[in-house]
Amino acid sequence: MPVALLALAIGAFGIGTTEFVMMGVLPQAAADFGVDIPTAGHLISAYALGVVVGAPLLTAVAVRLPRKTMLLAMMGLFTLGNALFALSPNQEFGVAFRFLAGLPHGAFFGAGAVVASSLVGHGERAKAVSLMFLGLTLANVIGVPLGTLLGQQVGWRATFGVVAVIGLVAIAAIAKLVPHQGKPAAEASLRNEIGAFKRPQVHLALAIVTFGLGGVFACLSYITPMLTDVAGYSPSDVTLLLSLAGVGMTIGNLLGGRLADRALMPSLYIALLALASVLGIFTITAQGKIGAAITIFFVGVAGFMIGPMMQARIMEKAGGTPSLVSAAVQSAFNIANSIGAYLGGLVIAGGLGLVAPNWVGALLAVFGLTLAVVSGTLDRREAKAERRELALAS
Repeated sequence: MPVALLALAIGAFGIGTTEFVMMGVLPQAAADFGVDIPTAGHLISAYALGVVVGAPLLTAVAVRLPRKTMLLAMMGLFTLGNALFALSPNQEFGVAFRFLAGLPHGAFFGAGAVVASSLVGHGERAKAVSLMFLGLTLANVIGVPLGTLLGQQVGWRATFGVVAVIGLVAIAAIAKLVPHQGKPAAEASLRNEIGAFKRPQVHLALAIVTFGLGGVFACLSYITPMLTDVAGYSPSDVTLLLSLAGVGMTIGNLLGGRLADRALMPSLYIALLALASVLGIFTITAQGKIGAAITIFFVGVAGFMIGPMMQARIMEKAGGTPSLVSAAVQSAFNIANSIGAYLGGLVIAGGLGLVAPNWVGALLAVFGLTLAVVSGTLDRREAKAERRELALAS
């Protein structure tokens, strides 16, 4: 695999760390800013909002820039946002700078996925994308636990100062290792990029991400109370268990990339079915420590197999204008996070118990699988129509 993928993975590692470590240092930030935990939670939602807004907006603005320039600009904005957040004087500035740090998230991954796939042959594109996303999953194994520990021992500002340094390292690596991409093809105008959204298969792919991965977040959003109040773990054990889930995510990401290059749609069906099954099983295994630990690992594996598959799928369906729809995957990912967390909280508030979000997640995964089957059926119909036209032409 090209060494340039390492540079992209470093950027992904920084982004993954800053996105999720906020949850680990939220109490320290709340105390520093003099606000309660729910108010400090706006620091999390501000970042997610930045991702949803920034992914299409920044990609659209920079659609004609060389992709290497785009990657450098997005990492520069990411680094600036995190550095300013580490220096925030109060909660209001903190929310604004978290929003700023989230803006380049989707645009970076959108451009990065296109660059990664362009560096290898057609049969290795999903694998290359998964290697870039390896940085994101490793952030959950290494970056988030260490960042949380640093925040607890030294202060949350130190955590985000280190994230800004990671951003600088990523900028240097991209500048050195990523080859010049040249300007995007002539068809890569904003009008043509937007035109890709007229294709039903693009909308189906985004919906699969939203609902399929929504199932993962319905579970993970409430994993701490499940592990402590149901499985019986102590709060100090949760960090280790989340790292175990992160290992599962890393394995799933790599496995998903390899399977997608071999047989994309059949592999996607299997991944979504496996996710629905594992989440359903978790409603039972959450009652015990060993079963909960094993199952949370497989939730990570099954859930993150889907990511590289869907990134490859949507670039395939976008044709020659993949940048904007590729970035939109990150918006869909964060919408999935919001939907899963909301519906999971709804069933808990309704008195159905702390494991009920797993049932919600399983149903969302089944719905994602249904959409995937519809998408695959459309593929077969289109292929059949093409064969018929070729037969008539000959």
